[in-house]
Amino acid sequence: MTTLLERRAALDLLHTEAERARAGSGRLVLFRGPSGTGRSSLMEAAVDHGAQHGMRVLGAYCSAENSGVPFASVRKMLSPPGGFGSDDETPQASHHRGYAARLWRLLCSYAADSPLLLTVDDVHLADPASRRWLTEAVRHMARLPILLVATERSQYDITPPSPGFAHGLPPARVRAHAPAPLSRAGAEAMVRATFGADTADAWLEGCVRAGAGSPLLLRALLDDLRAVVPDGGGAGSVLPESCADLYPGAFVAAVSWWLDSAGNETATVARALAELEDDAGPADGDDTSYGPESLLAGVTGAGATRVSGWVTAMIRLGLLRRDPVHGGPRFAHPLLREAVLDGWPQQRRNAVHRAAAEFRCRRGDRAEAVAGHLLRMPRVGLARAARTLLAAAADATRAGRTGNAVAYLRGALDEPLPRERRAAALVALGTLEFTTVRSAGIPRLAEALRLQDVPRDRVLTAVTLGTALARRGEARAAFDVLRDLGGLREDPVLARTVQTASALLSDHDRDIRREIYARLRHTAEQSPALLSPAVRALLLRYEATAGLVSAERAVRKLQILTAAPEDPLLVPYLLGTAAAVAQWADALDLADRLVRAGLADHRLSPLHPIHGPLINVRVDTAAARGEFAQVLAYASGQDLPPDVTGRGPSNFQANSVLALVRTDRLPEAHRLVDSVSVKDAEDSWEVNRFLYARGVLRAASGDPMGALEDFLECGRRQVGRDTVSPVVTPWRSAAAECQLALGRVQAALVLAAEEHRLACVWGTPRVVGRALRVLGEATGGRRGLELTGQAVDMLRDTSLDTELGAALVSHGRQLTAAGQPRQARPLLREAAAAAQRVGATRLLTVAEQALRGSGARRGTTHLTGEGALTRSERRIAALAAEGRTNAEISELLHLARRTVETHLTSTYRKLGIRRRSELPRALNSDGPKNPVAGA
Repeated sequence: MTTLLERRAALDLLHTEAERARAGSGRLVLFRGPSGTGRSSLMEAAVDHGAQHGMRVLGAYCSAENSGVPFASVRKMLSPPGGFGSDDETPQASHHRGYAARLWRLLCSYAADSPLLLTVDDVHLADPASRRWLTEAVRHMARLPILLVATERSQYDITPPSPGFAHGLPPARVRAHAPAPLSRAGAEAMVRATFGADTADAWLEGCVRAGAGSPLLLRALLDDLRAVVPDGGGAGSVLPESCADLYPGAFVAAVSWWLDSAGNETATVARALAELEDDAGPADGDDTSYGPESLLAGVTGAGATRVSGWVTAMIRLGLLRRDPVHGGPRFAHPLLREAVLDGWPQQRRNAVHRAAAEFRCRRGDRAEAVAGHLLRMPRVGLARAARTLLAAAADATRAGRTGNAVAYLRGALDEPLPRERRAAALVALGTLEFTTVRSAGIPRLAEALRLQDVPRDRVLTAVTLGTALARRGEARAAFDVLRDLGGLREDPVLARTVQTASALLSDHDRDIRREIYARLRHTAEQSPALLSPAVRALLLRYEATAGLVSAERAVRKLQILTAAPEDPLLVPYLLGTAAAVAQWADALDLADRLVRAGLADHRLSPLHPIHGPLINVRVDTAAARGEFAQVLAYASGQDLPPDVTGRGPSNFQANSVLALVRTDRLPEAHRLVDSVSVKDAEDSWEVNRFLYARGVLRAASGDPMGALEDFLECGRRQVGRDTVSPVVTPWRSAAAECQLALGRVQAALVLAAEEHRLACVWGTPRVVGRALRVLGEATGGRRGLELTGQAVDMLRDTSLDTELGAALVSHGRQLTAAGQPRQARPLLREAAAAAQRVGATRLLTVAEQALRGSGARRGTTHLTGEGALTRSERRIAALAAEGRTNAEISELLHLARRTVETHLTSTYRKLGIRRRSELPRALNSDGPKNPVAGA
């Protein structure tokens, strides 16, 4: 008896009531509780106790098989050796009124010989005649030496239970006890008794959860584990993942017995919950009637109140638990769930999902909730199922759940669909599949193109297929697809769409690009009215890269083009192209607005030809601002265009390498470069960008020769594409710096001079200032000093801190070399401040090295922020923060107006602000009460 865990109260009750019975005071001890909580073990303990204390033990085990035989349980318990008399007085003749009295007299004769212990296991399964007789016996044995111990299953089932055995008996005649589920401590003790005191925590946790507080289930599980994994429980031990691994199957058999004892309706609900467990997510609304219990009730036909009560009872017992994420009921362990489903036919599982889909559809649940059930069933063959799956795919795509959307679309294509809807589903599926496995999406798109009959849909599908082919490196095949589209002369909008898409996709092939733009330029000269604003914007982009137009003129043209009426099909092309030109012209705010409009307002497919360029402009704009952390965040984001999902060189990877170099994270940059293969990459502008970025990394790593090779190869490829302007990649300046590092001054001068000439055509401070800096470095002497000074002046009034810092370092070094270190130091400190502002760690290091080279003592002075201001700067800034004009400050402090302006410019830069109105906040003060004091 002492081996029973956590059953001391029940054993004490047995001991006490047995003493009372032996003293002549009969009683009923009733153990009531759910299946598997050890009622039968307590019955065995009672038998042992009675035998040890001289009581005659008479027992019966009730079963459903004998519930139809009158007095079967009582006869089994009393079972006199000689029977009850003649044949006509056997239980088959139980209608005789004297039969129950004869059984009672027999019982009394037994009690006269010695105290009796009567045991009736599972009394709830006893035949009605036996239950009535036992109930009456309890009423009359108060003065007899008889103890009746009975066990009764008492659990919240789906089917409401009938009145219990003790129903109607006087409370004084009954001592009822409900064995509680095993506590965690008790369950852990059982596991350690099997596998040792040093059982690993993970193994212990798994066993306890799978045992679910039931001594029956835990003992069966431990029996299986002892046979399958005799040395389990040690560090690293993992429970089997499937019930198929639990041989000889005691655990599955125990769970099956538990289900059988619960009844058919309860077992059905339990199995339905196990099948729907992953689908019983959060309700679609706040109404609890839309929760998982409601779904279970609707699927099984059981009452919602009974289902809810059953779930609550099972959670209290430990068989179920609430999901920590969505709160729905789940089985305590996957092994327990699998055991509940073991042997359940697949047809029944399919029927559950069909019922769930129908119920959720009637209830108005989200399409994805319904579609999840449809995917778990064989082909439904209903148009309604296909519509639901398509709606679910659209919802999943908008939410970024690409994997789910792909599954829904594949399911929809297995159902009957009209031709046009099948084509649309194929386009959507092909687009999503291309983002993960390029070769998978193209056959879907090709099939969709064959199904399209409407000209507009046919053109859009062909453009999508062409984009996929071009991004996979099959530019010729892409243009064949677009060229084969016939019958477009009658629809000029569709013809222009094909023309615009072709021009944009030509970026993937150098020869096609030259051919297409030559044709477009000819058309622009001869018949400009034939070109839409989107195509004219593409021509403007071409002219910008070919060095044929200035930034100022390009921006003016952009304003005219974006204000012109354009067909909705072509507006995204116009926005994306204009954004690229605006970014090159350093109109970064305008570029941001155009990108947002293109991406947010038009919901472009990832395989729309302009989607990738818009994403690229977004990261280019962040790089142009020196927002290196943002660049790296974009490059690691989940919304990359399909053409950067592979291992081939991409603009995202190029910008990432440049950002890592600027922030002095060279090892990370080398790892990224090593992961990308350029050797077999198709010719494209993105390969050129990557070559340039790799060259920058090699130069920063002390390999000027390797860097020079990359820069020159980048230049060769760009010139072959008619891209000569430094607005895309300033490869000439970079190559000139490498030539200088190698001691080839004349070669550096040639490259720098050509870069300066082309930069002046475009005319923005960024490209001109950079070209002046490198030209000054290559020229040297007094003229070189003048050129780097001009670069500083050009960049100083901009927000281009990275370019300004580089120009300041070059000018400062030249001043130091010319014997003017005192003039160099303020410039070098300014360079360090600019680098610190944008987090350009490498430039900061270079500036500090140049400062030390100028003879400056190493200090701890702040380079940015309020602490970086000199006394004069702080005094002037305080007056400006009060609202004084530059003229007033000049007169008040007896300074030249130019000096005031210079000090304020330096103050803005150190405080990271751009306008006068930001001074009070940046200084965290309204200024001293008397800023002139001590002037």
